Amino acid sequence: MDDATDHYEVREGVPSPETFRHLRTVAGLSDRSAEAVALALPNTWYGVILYANGEPVGMGRIIGDGGTAFQVTDICVHPAHQGRGLGKRIMAALTAELERRAPATAYVSLIADGEARRLYGQFGFAETAPESVGMARVF
Repeated sequence: MDDATDHYEVREGVPSPETFRHLRTVAGLSDRSAEAVALALPNTWYGVILYANGEPVGMGRIIGDGGTAFQVTDICVHPAHQGRGLGKRIMAALTAELERRAPATAYVSLIADGEARRLYGQFGFAETAPESVGMARVF
């Protein structure tokens, strides 16, 4: 590991609701209500938090039913720490856990925003179109 990234540590866990909301918004992802976050975080199948000198600066989660369907979500790194391969470290930790515990027939999906598809492609994720197309509805 080089000097630029040796003070970073990825730890298993789920951030506090406040940290979750802060990291999402500062990284340019949409905010979620405090109520929604309080309901969601305890249902995380697996999560990691990226720390820089003891402070949370990134995160990622896997949600799902634990058997047939999983979704990689909430991957983000604080802008002051981007461009150092830290998203890759988060994805490596999440992927390792999927490889360790998810059944062989599990379907793992994610939504790639912009150029993030390049990162996810490094971990075996491929665009599904035209065979299938991701769809969403926001309430």
